[in-house]
Amino acid sequence: MVRRGLSLTGAVLATVFYCLSLTPALLPRPWWLQGVEAGVTAALGYALGAVLGTVTRALAGRRLILPARSPQRAAWSAVAGVCLIAVVVTTAFSVSWQGDMRRAVGMRPQVVWWQWALVPVLASLVAGLLLCAARGLRLAARTVARPLTWLVPRSVAYGTGIALVAFLVVGFVQGFLLKGVLHVVENGASLTDQGTSRGVVRPTSTTLSGGDGSYTPWDTLGAKGRDFVGGASTRADIARFTGRDAKDPVRVYVGLRTADSLDERARLAVRELERAGGFERDVLAVMGTTGTGWVNDQGSRPLEYLWFGDSALVAMQYSYLPSWVSVLTEDEAADASRALFTAVYDKWRTLPAKTRPKLLAYGESLGSYAMENAVGGTKGLTSRTDGALFVGPTYANPLWRTLTDGRAPDSPSWRPVVGDGARVRFAQVPSDLAIPPAPWTGPRSVYLQNGSDPVVWWSPELAFRQPDWLDDPRARDVSPAMHWYPVLTFWQVVCDLAGADGVPEGHGHRYGTMPTTAWGQITRPPGWTPERTAALAAHLGGRPRH
Repeated sequence: MVRRGLSLTGAVLATVFYCLSLTPALLPRPWWLQGVEAGVTAALGYALGAVLGTVTRALAGRRLILPARSPQRAAWSAVAGVCLIAVVVTTAFSVSWQGDMRRAVGMRPQVVWWQWALVPVLASLVAGLLLCAARGLRLAARTVARPLTWLVPRSVAYGTGIALVAFLVVGFVQGFLLKGVLHVVENGASLTDQGTSRGVVRPTSTTLSGGDGSYTPWDTLGAKGRDFVGGASTRADIARFTGRDAKDPVRVYVGLRTADSLDERARLAVRELERAGGFERDVLAVMGTTGTGWVNDQGSRPLEYLWFGDSALVAMQYSYLPSWVSVLTEDEAADASRALFTAVYDKWRTLPAKTRPKLLAYGESLGSYAMENAVGGTKGLTSRTDGALFVGPTYANPLWRTLTDGRAPDSPSWRPVVGDGARVRFAQVPSDLAIPPAPWTGPRSVYLQNGSDPVVWWSPELAFRQPDWLDDPRARDVSPAMHWYPVLTFWQVVCDLAGADGVPEGHGHRYGTMPTTAWGQITRPPGWTPERTAALAAHLGGRPRH
């Protein structure tokens, strides 16, 4: 058997892939994340090059071996020199590319040079480890196949060895490693869910779940539920800012441990709303939660100020796992939001039309997917709600995809114009809500999506098709130097997901106080002006968070 060293073709493609991995993506990255991404990408390039070399030799019907050791060494020396120069030059250029991306999202363009110099070092270590693992698996397949060559043809023996090793690896990852990781995450999330954030205490107000007379005990709400009701605005806070009398807002939350089944929790939420007087308020918002049961304070609190505390918010926990785990069971999120919204809607529509509250829907990230499914498409937005706000939607959002695909031909996918803009509008900054310059009737719905948000723009299709959001004109915070490459751009945006919250507000997956502006436009409270909404956004943006 001929012992084969590193693949020359693999080394060339590994270098090409490394260089491409440093090209601009949606978001700037810390050096360590860029190093890991570049290492994995280089390993994929090496694997592709090795496969191409093997296929070439097979098609040629002979082994592609250089005639002498000296020419072979010369070829490797030349390739190594060119690859080294390419790595150094591209890494140096990537500093400028990172500066462009950092500038686009409002960050200082400088990077720490000595940290960035470690990118190729870390990438080499990561690629080397992956290569060693791959060679170990290849050795295992050959070890299994060698005895079989006495019984079956060589090709069948090696095919059997590869299949058996692949079966064992997949079984180990799915049956042991993945389940083990999920078990650890689930146990940790369960313990976290039983905790309470610093500064959050059980309320005594009768308008809050967990308070006096509540049907939902404080200790069953979960950590995010306790944050939600414990961080409610107070009548004094609202009156101090607005300069007029206010009410104590209603906040209802039903935790995963409050009742045994989904339907029981939804029915309990309605009973709790009735007890707290939620159906007697001016506005009633059904809030979709993320995996842990979290509701963004910037999406909930503005309604309480805009309506002088004459508001009710209701949410329900369906999991205590983080969203990156819960997304694997996204139907569970949709089922929970559908059960809650349907229960609230069925009660709400029995009330006199002249006195019942405005019914609103809200969801962020995975919560937007869940709430979209709950309201029932475009028709549901106009017939079952008085307005809706969806923040940072995902590629799986069915209504979002329908609206984006059906946009006006001259509007970009990152700020689509749907119909004449009379019902649904998309925005990243406040001025976007005035597009198109046409009457905006009710009920109004708004999608907030940042041009650089990987949560919005990641999709499986990104691996083999150039996305519309890279067409010109681009969103203001997407680098003009970013290009689409098959598979590679998909992988780059996957890595961007890890840093989606590590950029300033208004970029990535951070929407800051834009929900305040959007709620002002959606609900149009009496006596409010754009100037007062801007003042409220500044006020809420400066509030400490739990």
